[in-house]
Amino acid sequence: MLRSSKVGNRLLMAAVLSFAMGSGARPAHAASKEIIELQTQVQQLLDQVQRLQSTMDSRFGLMQHMAEQTADAANQVVSTVNAIQQKLNAQNDTVNGKVDTVSGQVQSLNDSVDELKARIAKLDKSLQDMQTQLQTMQTQSAQPGVMQPGGMPGGGQAPGQNEPGASPGAAPAGAPMAQQAPPLQETLQAAERDFDAGRFDVAGGEFQDVIHYYPLDDAAGTAQFYLGEIAYQKQDYQHAIDAYNAVLEGFSGNAKAPAAQLHKGFALLALDKKDAGIHELRLLIQRHPQTPEAARARSKLNGMGVRITASAR
Repeated sequence: MLRSSKVGNRLLMAAVLSFAMGSGARPAHAASKEIIELQTQVQQLLDQVQRLQSTMDSRFGLMQHMAEQTADAANQVVSTVNAIQQKLNAQNDTVNGKVDTVSGQVQSLNDSVDELKARIAKLDKSLQDMQTQLQTMQTQSAQPGVMQPGGMPGGGQAPGQNEPGASPGAAPAGAPMAQQAPPLQETLQAAERDFDAGRFDVAGGEFQDVIHYYPLDDAAGTAQFYLGEIAYQKQDYQHAIDAYNAVLEGFSGNAKAPAAQLHKGFALLALDKKDAGIHELRLLIQRHPQTPEAARARSKLNGMGVRITASAR
């Protein structure tokens, strides 16, 4: 609009200038007719200028309107793209969370299968031991000269068995005594007291007794955990990891399982196995999210600058 106004003003000035120059060069008697003609031409020129200005104004307004529409369309496109990007990011986060959840579930299933395999192996070993003992007993009973019930070979009685002062059912002199298993709870509690007092060697032997005599009891899982703790205190991290694995694979329902997984992760980090250690800590958070051990795992991962997935919180 400003440009068209300038053009009209210039044309008007040119017309007026021409009119002044023409009127000064001609005689007075011819001025009237020429002035009228010139005025007519100037008026026509002014009309053309106004029409041109009106046309330019309308076209400029149309162009301005089109520019505004284009800007609005561009803004809508940008808004749509941003919305799509946000949806894609949200879907990506959701997919990642589901993948992490499925990975945790698959890992839990694998751990359960490993635990079942370990228990089956222990049962199989116990059955093999029982079968070996039965075969040994059968072999001994079939050998000549083996003591029969009631005394000497062939049904005789052992010397001194029914002699005065001999107690019925007493074992013959020199017969080996069967080794009796120590009481479970007393042995475990004594081992824990020795561990708390720092007598690691004594406590280790007592925990080994619990595992040896009661391999299928849940107390054996507790004993395995403390053997891992003893190795961890001695900075023998590999043996500590082996003991923690025995807890996680054979006694996943033990109360010490969260602590075993936490300390296994710490031991792996101490051995510079960062990826494996981070995996164990994340797995702990997924399995036992409300435990104090999970809180310690989150604190450790945050201190390392490791991202904790939403499913692991």
